[in-house]
Amino acid sequence: MLRIRDLGALDGSILLFGGPYSNLEATKAVLQAATDNAIPVERIILTGDIIGYCGNPAETLELIRKSGVAAVAGAVESQLGDAGATMEEPWYRHAEASLAKSDRDWLAGLPQRLLFRHQGKRYVVFHGTAGHPESYLWRISNEDDFWRHISLLQEEVGVIDAVIAGQTGIAFERWIDGVHWINPGAIGMPANDGQQETVHAILQDGEVRFEPLGYDVAAAVAAMQAAGLTQGHEIALKTGYWPNDDMLPKSLRR
Repeated sequence: MLRIRDLGALDGSILLFGGPYSNLEATKAVLQAATDNAIPVERIILTGDIIGYCGNPAETLELIRKSGVAAVAGAVESQLGDAGATMEEPWYRHAEASLAKSDRDWLAGLPQRLLFRHQGKRYVVFHGTAGHPESYLWRISNEDDFWRHISLLQEEVGVIDAVIAGQTGIAFERWIDGVHWINPGAIGMPANDGQQETVHAILQDGEVRFEPLGYDVAAAVAAMQAAGLTQGHEIALKTGYWPNDDMLPKSLRR
């Protein structure tokens, strides 16, 4: 059964972010950004992928759990929360070895959909596509593909005015037949744009703006090196370019 959590009405500014990817320094920075903008934890929303390429999976998860931010299950959470699942990537094996059973149980219990109301509009938060958290919709994807997933979401949760989605790691917004589709990007890894800064989003008065996020890149790289995670993503933190962008549509590749 689909796990759904309704956050109720959220008045005031809302901070949206995705993809901490085990980057503890970026996670500290985004929570500080919320404090700097006077946004309480009740209005901070995470689109998933707490765990990922970087070196501090347990510490990042602990910070997220203690903060109390609302989060949906991402692709990685779905894997780590499944006792029978396994992946061969070094970062995944590092996360498996680092997380306690209570951490994995918490990940397994994350909702797959969040609902809230803002400025009279009804929002749904999820990861990937309506069919699968590991699937992608990019800013250049066909409008029919967006609408197909909006229709599936509305079959699940009822009429919606806006969608907040994770997974791509690159922030964007689109309007699909009056439905506002927002992807706040990822904080734990650059957006393959040559910049060390990552991105989060602020939703205010029904409008979204994307904000750069600076953090201690050197400390994040050092944590990856200490964990033996030197397969290329540690370089990406410094260069701003992914080690492999084959998953991107050709027109978005470097």
